Amino acid sequence: MPAFFVCLFFLSTFAVHMGILYIVPTPVGNMEDMTFRAVRILKEADVVLAEDTRTSGILLKHYDIHNQLLSHHKFNEHGTSAGIVQRLLAGQTVALISDAGTPGISDPGFFLVREAVRANVRVECLPGATAFVPALVASGLPCDRFCFEGFLPQKKGRQSRINALRDEERTMVFYESPYRLVKLLQELFLAFGADRKVCVTREISKVHEQRVRGTLADALVHFTEIEPRGEFVIVVAGKDEKENK
Repeated sequence: MPAFFVCLFFLSTFAVHMGILYIVPTPVGNMEDMTFRAVRILKEADVVLAEDTRTSGILLKHYDIHNQLLSHHKFNEHGTSAGIVQRLLAGQTVALISDAGTPGISDPGFFLVREAVRANVRVECLPGATAFVPALVASGLPCDRFCFEGFLPQKKGRQSRINALRDEERTMVFYESPYRLVKLLQELFLAFGADRKVCVTREISKVHEQRVRGTLADALVHFTEIEPRGEFVIVVAGKDEKENK
């Protein structure tokens, strides 16, 4: 057999036995938001990577999933990713989950995906729960074009990033904790103006899901008077053309 065809044979055999990295979204609040496919993948995978094994253990127990959980988070992903890629190259199926939502969206995931892609490993991301999509669509603000900012830097580069968004015409999406929500609203108020439209959503998909719509001034007054609780998605209108005049 010519060497060329021998090489193709071994490459195809290797490809067949290479594993798959599945990125699996998990509920952001309501357990019913888990998909049938996600449950199946978590049951069938050789190993499940979890941001917090304690949190994910509750999820797996709820769906009667008995699988090995390995810790994979932002503090150890640079050290563990190489070993995980070797598992994938050896033919194992690996499922990556975060505490809630889609891994890689303000959660660990990007680094491992990048390393897997570099090793020519097959990567599949399942569609599923994420916090910013329902917050954006239900905000009442334009969602045909948007800018996802996630969590802003807590210190270095924070103000420069906000300043850079002053002329952004697309709808903007931010994540924030209850402890820094008022601070963020104050910063956006000063940078974008009191009348800029905003929708602040808390506890997506949970029992106490709530939206506060209005201007940045309205939202700032509301959450100054009422203590913020839960996780927040802040959807801010882009700069109107009239503001340029």
